Amino acid sequence: MTAAPGRLPRGFGWLMGAQFASALADNALLIVAIALLQAQGLPAWWAPLLKVGLIAAYVPLAPWVGPLADAYAKGRVMAVMNLVKLTGLLAMLAGLHPVLAMVLVGLGAAGYAPAKYGLVTELVPAPLLVRANAWIEITVVGAALLGAGLGGLLVSAAWLGLVGGLQGSLAALLAVYLLSSGLNAFIPDTGYRRVPDFGQAQRSCLCSCLCSCRQFWAANLRLWRDAEGGLSLAATTIFWGVGATLQFAVLRWAQERLALPLDQAAYLQAAVAVGVVLGAWAAGRWVALRHAPRMLWAGVALGLLMPLLAQVQALPMAAGLLLAVGMVGGAMVVPLNALLQHRGHQLLAAGSSIAVQGFNENLSVLVMLGVYALCLHQGLDIVSLLCGLGLLVATSLAALLLRTRALQLGVVRTG
Repeated sequence: MTAAPGRLPRGFGWLMGAQFASALADNALLIVAIALLQAQGLPAWWAPLLKVGLIAAYVPLAPWVGPLADAYAKGRVMAVMNLVKLTGLLAMLAGLHPVLAMVLVGLGAAGYAPAKYGLVTELVPAPLLVRANAWIEITVVGAALLGAGLGGLLVSAAWLGLVGGLQGSLAALLAVYLLSSGLNAFIPDTGYRRVPDFGQAQRSCLCSCLCSCRQFWAANLRLWRDAEGGLSLAATTIFWGVGATLQFAVLRWAQERLALPLDQAAYLQAAVAVGVVLGAWAAGRWVALRHAPRMLWAGVALGLLMPLLAQVQALPMAAGLLLAVGMVGGAMVVPLNALLQHRGHQLLAAGSSIAVQGFNENLSVLVMLGVYALCLHQGLDIVSLLCGLGLLVATSLAALLLRTRALQLGVVRTG
């Protein structure tokens, strides 16, 4: 599949459409699941466990989902994984505990991500990767924006009165997952295949599993030890761990500090999403791939904005600060994610490099959400949590920025 110079290939549009629909359903489902927990009278610290359930499969399955994505047509892999997500939604509809149902949804998401991002590097030439990632980020965040809005609508009193409860809201999301699976059928097959070669280990299931783990660990170390790959992987790992925690912290903060109900608090997340879209668009337009490490300053700014946000009690100012948080976050993550994909594709296979990225980023999410839930369980107030989270981000990314400057000056040498 080729494209005119400077233009993204035609199949990239189908990829964006499919992943937009899937992410839209994921984000709306999270809001509905939170409402289910509240309806069941469970305490607030259960809410982040929904996200833990959603991404729990990413970490242990990372050695296998990457090779799986590389062994088959990635559009078909995405379609099948959407059906797995659909199974989790049906289980929740049937009465399974929301956290356990989200684990099933996460099984599909774990296999979906390496296929989706692996397709980006197969479809798009390296000079256009920052632009492609900007569009991917815009559609992902646009899906988060509309998904939060859709979730807020699906838990609003007017909608629940119309459909007869949260079961009707879950049923409405079935159509969105089915739409995503249908769009995947139009994604072109790039023809790329890389079937894992386990040699004699294929004679034994146990040996095959051990071989997969060894190969994955070697790939993990190779990406971390690469100067540009390790830098971008560290930055995105911090960003996504904090971002997932911030998603719940903002909901809690809006309910406690601004006295907003859940459906309106979900709408407030739209300010962050709009900001990320603007930041991603600006990065895709003006930041070249070779300049990606310079954007770490935006991550430092993101961390410094969070303690300011924690003190706000007026809705307009809160929306403005959340918009700014999203803008600097989008400006940082898009170029660094593109750099990580570029180095991963050079050092490893596309799906395998994304699986390594997903393993590290989702392990960060699990740890940070676990700490967040524990802090809530211990009664730590949301203002202190936001301040601590912001300072952690600022100091971590400032350290990476200083290391980058040292590498550029030749003070630090890497192999």
